[in-house]
Amino acid sequence: MATVDVLIPTYGRKTGLAVVLTSLLGQTFADFDVIVADQSNDDEVYLDSIEIETLTQALRRRGHRVELRRNLPRRGMAQQRQFLLDRSRAPYVHYLDDDVLLDPPVLGRMLDVIRSEGCGFVGAAAAGLGFLDDVRPHQQGLEPWEGPVQPEPFTPESLPWERHLVNNAANPLHLEERWAPNGEVVRYKVVWVGGANVLYDRAKLQAVGGFGFWPRLPREHAGEEVVVQWLLIRRFGGCGILPCGTYHLGLPTQVADRTHNATELFADLLARSEGSMAPAANGRSAAAVSAVHASVAADD
Repeated sequence: MATVDVLIPTYGRKTGLAVVLTSLLGQTFADFDVIVADQSNDDEVYLDSIEIETLTQALRRRGHRVELRRNLPRRGMAQQRQFLLDRSRAPYVHYLDDDVLLDPPVLGRMLDVIRSEGCGFVGAAAAGLGFLDDVRPHQQGLEPWEGPVQPEPFTPESLPWERHLVNNAANPLHLEERWAPNGEVVRYKVVWVGGANVLYDRAKLQAVGGFGFWPRLPREHAGEEVVVQWLLIRRFGGCGILPCGTYHLGLPTQVADRTHNATELFADLLARSEGSMAPAANGRSAAAVSAVHASVAADD
C-alpha cells in the first residue's frame, strides 16, 4: 500500500486529465498510487485513448498502481468524490481536479506539512496564470499560522469569509513573492482552499463523514469540498500553503449550475458529526455561502 492515493475525478476533459497525469510523472515524491473516476458520456470516453493509456503505462512502469474506473450515472461531484474515497486504502488521499498543472515538489511538500501538523487537510490553491498582471492588494490579507495548525471552532454564523480572497485569481503567486521568495513553506489560515489540489488525512476525512451526504443533494450542485473542509477545520484544523505550485489550465467549468450548494447542509452536518446542535444557518447565511463560492469559481 502506498502512502498516498491520488484521487482524480474527471468528466469531458481528456487534455486536462493528460496534463494532471503528466504532472504526477514529474513529482519528486513517488510513494503514491492513482485512482481515476470518469463520468464522461458513453460516446466521449477517453480512458482508453492512446494519450491516457501511454501515461498510465508510464506511471505503472515507475511502480504506481493506477486504477481507471467509470462511475455512471452521474450523480454530482459529492458522489464522485465519495466513490473515489471508497476505493482508496492509503492513509492520505490527495484529490486532484482534471484541470491543474503541478510543480514537481508539490505532493511531497503537502505531505510534509500534513504529517508535521497532524491536521485534517492541507491545500495548495490553484492559481490562474492569466491573472498575473491583475495584482489585487485588497485581497491579499494573508493570515499565517504562527504556531501549530489548530482546530478553529467557527459556526455557520461566524465563518471568516474574507480568508477566501487570498486564493482568488493569481493572488497565491503574488503572495509567494512576498512571503516565500526563497521557496520556504508558509502555512496560512483558510476558510476553505477549494477542491482542485487538497491532501486529506483519510481517517480524519472519514471521521467527519467524508462526502457521504451526497444523496441529500441534486445532481447539479457545488460546494461539496467546502463543507467538508469546514467540518475538518472545526475538528482537526486545516491550512493552505505557499508556494502553491499549482496552476489552473483555464478550462471551462463543468459545474455551471450552482443553484444548489452543499454548504447549506453545514449546520445539520455539524450537529450530526459532533453530536451536538450547532446554531442553525439562517437563509441569509446560506445565500451568502452560495454567493461567495460562486464568486470564487468565477475568478479561478
